Amino acid sequence: MFVLLALFFAVMSPSFLTAGNLTNILLQSSILLLLALPMTLIIMTEGLDLSMGGVLTLASILLAQVAVATGSLWLGLGAALALGLAFGILNGALIAHAGIPPFVTTLGTLGIAQGLCLIVTDGQSVVGLPRSVPEMYSGTLALIPIPILLGVATYLAMHVLLYHTRFGTYIPALGGNREALQHVGINDRRLLIAIYALGGLMAGLDALLLTARMNAGHPTAAIGMEFDAIAAAAVGGTQFERGNGWLFGTLIGVLAIGILRNGLNLLAVPSSAQVACIGLLVILALFVDVLRGEQT
Repeated sequence: MFVLLALFFAVMSPSFLTAGNLTNILLQSSILLLLALPMTLIIMTEGLDLSMGGVLTLASILLAQVAVATGSLWLGLGAALALGLAFGILNGALIAHAGIPPFVTTLGTLGIAQGLCLIVTDGQSVVGLPRSVPEMYSGTLALIPIPILLGVATYLAMHVLLYHTRFGTYIPALGGNREALQHVGINDRRLLIAIYALGGLMAGLDALLLTARMNAGHPTAAIGMEFDAIAAAAVGGTQFERGNGWLFGTLIGVLAIGILRNGLNLLAVPSSAQVACIGLLVILALFVDVLRGEQT
């Protein structure tokens, strides 16, 4: 699908394969990647986090407000990370200890985050940020854009966490065989909270890129982005049961969605139709996955 999408838009739009446009795809995909990677881990536990987009938006607003008030990007980032971590721990605690299903829990915290976004901003964008904030999106390090470097570093860190640590080996077991964890003395509730906390923390970090890209904190900036994160994981082959997930597949899923959105923009397709196209892509990916499962 990734290759077919790239070939299709390369034929349909002569500006698609330009260096500037390909760099733009990678820049935009880096924001989604920071949500899709922890979303993959959460789905592997047979969970879901619908609050990521709302938490990202609220963290972006807080980052912008603190940066404007203090003139410090790093104080703003620290506040955003703390906010994201708090929401993640809240989600995990409600799911692990209160026994509330992940869909219901994160739908509720999504509503809380969205409401707070509108309350603290009165529906207005937070502007007047110090120059150091937008430079985090437009700046480069060794001629490589900072968001791309951050996306690569995040992917590598998640790869090491999932495939090369004891913590990572427990994650598929949460979705595939939670009783086995309990039998060997692993606190599955604490582990589940840690995974949702990681998701919230990554949303706080992602607020840096989102705010830097917009040079503002907007109350609806990332609403709905959790859908793209779930779609990227699904397109990449992560299953919603049995703890089966694949981080590299999620990376390809993120790039596929980035190519799809970018190509549709070049073809002047309305944003509402773009959402429908992403939904169609997810259904097609899941259909192919079902066919593969029947063949094996």
